[in-house]
Amino acid sequence: MFGAAIIVFRETLEAALIIGIIAAATHQVPGRNRWLAAGLLAGLAGAGLVAATTSTIADMASGIGQELFNAAILGIAVMMLAWHNIWMSAHGKELASHARNTGRDINEGHRECSVLFVIIALAVLREGSETALFLHGIAASDGQGGANTLTGGLLGLGMGMLVGWGLYAGLLRIPLRWFFSATSVLVLLLAAGMASQAARFLVQADVLPSLAAPLWDSSELLPPDSAIGILLHGLAGYDARPSGMQFIFYMLAIIVITAGMKLTSPTPSKKTGTRNKGNHHE
Repeated sequence: MFGAAIIVFRETLEAALIIGIIAAATHQVPGRNRWLAAGLLAGLAGAGLVAATTSTIADMASGIGQELFNAAILGIAVMMLAWHNIWMSAHGKELASHARNTGRDINEGHRECSVLFVIIALAVLREGSETALFLHGIAASDGQGGANTLTGGLLGLGMGMLVGWGLYAGLLRIPLRWFFSATSVLVLLLAAGMASQAARFLVQADVLPSLAAPLWDSSELLPPDSAIGILLHGLAGYDARPSGMQFIFYMLAIIVITAGMKLTSPTPSKKTGTRNKGNHHE
């Protein structure tokens, strides 16, 4: 039961952190709740389908189908998170200035919400399918039966959701002038961590060279299975023993997304205080 709880907690936490950060970053986007809920349901349905066909996926591409599948999911998620951050960089100030009119139907909001659907669906799909596979393996290997595994899984699910909700609630308490910067940094780290994990799967599938394995080993300083290690893995893709290729993917994601944010960020216009002076009735 304890093993199932830990596994489900880790997988749920990773998905909950993504959902919490994205939900907080877009809490002023019109109609985002419907898209978040739709993404969650689509991800759960997809996870169930993947879990049911896991043997077929694993046998694809000469036994490396699971690695390639995970890498593809992570790659799409990185692109969606990158688009999200770039979009928020261009429209964040506009959303903040219309905070009292968040029900306004704006085209930009709808475009962003469709991206939210994909991000949430992919996060839940990946973590949900891995959770189902892990629980199936535990139930088949131990002698305690499915009831204890299910109990431990539900306990881990509740703990992961609680931590994710705490992060979401904490982000909403950040003053508005710092809010978009804080959430943009978190989304940037999420995307970089996913890029690193995608590289790890591609190295495991022998699609890419490792370059150095490991590039460093920080497991003694910060064990990956410790509370802080698990949290940092979910937030920023912490890996105690990354390969050189993972490090390259991580840094490339940060550089490319940051450059995109800089290029699309609106330049502050120089407005004089005398403009339309005396016409405040408009």
